[in-house]
Amino acid sequence: MSAAGKKILIADDDSSIRLVLSQSFTRLGYQVRATGNASTLLKWVSEGEGDLVITDVMMPDENVFDVLPRIRKERPKLPVIIMSAQNTLLTAVNAAEIGAFDYVPKPFDLDDMTALARRALARPADPEASRAQARAMRDERLPLIGRSAPMQEVYRTIARLVGADLTVLILGESGTGKELVARALHDMGRRKDGKFVVINLAATPRERVEAELFGRADGDSGKLVEADGGTLFLDEIGDMPLDAQTRLLRVIDGSEPALNPKTGRRPNARLIAATNRDLRALIAQGLFREDLYFRLNVAPIRLPPLRDRTEDIPDLARSFLLRANREGLPSKTIDQAALERLKLHAWPGNVRELENLIRRVCALYAEELITARIVEKELADQQPSQPGQEGPLTLAQLVERHLGGYFAEQPDGVPPVGLYDRVLEEVERPLIQLTLAATRGNQVRAAEILGLNRNTLRKKIQDLGVDLTRGRR
Repeated sequence: MSAAGKKILIADDDSSIRLVLSQSFTRLGYQVRATGNASTLLKWVSEGEGDLVITDVMMPDENVFDVLPRIRKERPKLPVIIMSAQNTLLTAVNAAEIGAFDYVPKPFDLDDMTALARRALARPADPEASRAQARAMRDERLPLIGRSAPMQEVYRTIARLVGADLTVLILGESGTGKELVARALHDMGRRKDGKFVVINLAATPRERVEAELFGRADGDSGKLVEADGGTLFLDEIGDMPLDAQTRLLRVIDGSEPALNPKTGRRPNARLIAATNRDLRALIAQGLFREDLYFRLNVAPIRLPPLRDRTEDIPDLARSFLLRANREGLPSKTIDQAALERLKLHAWPGNVRELENLIRRVCALYAEELITARIVEKELADQQPSQPGQEGPLTLAQLVERHLGGYFAEQPDGVPPVGLYDRVLEEVERPLIQLTLAATRGNQVRAAEILGLNRNTLRKKIQDLGVDLTRGRR
């Protein structure tokens, strides 16, 4: 069907936006109907009109998030593009959860909007691939990405805290996105018009922390005053020296007057702290003040490590590919086998490690399609220098590396059926062989060490073809 045969329904209470969109799509050859309320839009959809809906969220009569489920019920295949001036994480997440084709923050670029409309109307042959690409384009604009249960809990906690002005403590391993959560709380909260000021206490020399935070005698007022009216993010609070902790506590409880020289009043900044360390363990060691901990831990947010939300890896990877391309790296796609291999990795560096891997692959490989072979090679090359890796690799890591290489060698990354039994057999044979060798062929002792019944061990020796002569040497 040509553009002339397709109709776009536009709903926005701003007449100027209706006019601009209507004129633009009409010039492109589309039929257009525009309305300023949700009830008319719903009526048109119910009557079978339209091949695409472009609608604002806040309408005079109804919120479109309340209307969209009815549209989906009436016309489940009708694509809907959501627009909103409330450019928040929750708006984008709600749009995705409720089934919108995509979410576009206002103000939008008209060329981007028309290109998005073309994609929505194109109806590609692979709807799942289209949905994945649409999610990636949406996610690339979001501060936080993920639809897993652990991330949904994070979103719900953020939603409960944005309307309040409580002090927040964000807990999570390095690379999980603690600063992104802090920025989301600021951008979506009451202080979004104020400054978001960051001090990384792990990266600041200990002797300079107090001066950086509270100011210097030379007239520099410090980060606390800079954040007046906004948010002060204390990153890696567990690395704050005790003297600075004491002074921060006095500022919080008001016993030490800290004045903003421009206003003559105490600075009023929302405090958000983050750490990858166990503050209670630091308290027990005398390295962190317990009273400061309770002052900061008013509203905790716990970020899950990537290994606990591996179902988010495909969305994260696709989003990072788009982001890398926007920043000038070659455009690439990733196949399903490569995504499955990424899910097998332990990700000690979490989301940051995944993003770095995607950037590295985009920069170093000429292939347009990222395969399991490429992912396996990169993971193997990086294994010795993974963050937090000390000493020899664990058995689980060695097995993961071996299996990852095996998967990568298969056509399309998929091994033949019966893999589970084959892997168990490969592990069992050397395990029993080495145990018999250690007991000099004593099967009673070997069965005891293995935790097996003697008859079970005898049957396994026979079934697996274990060489008993090796155990007697």
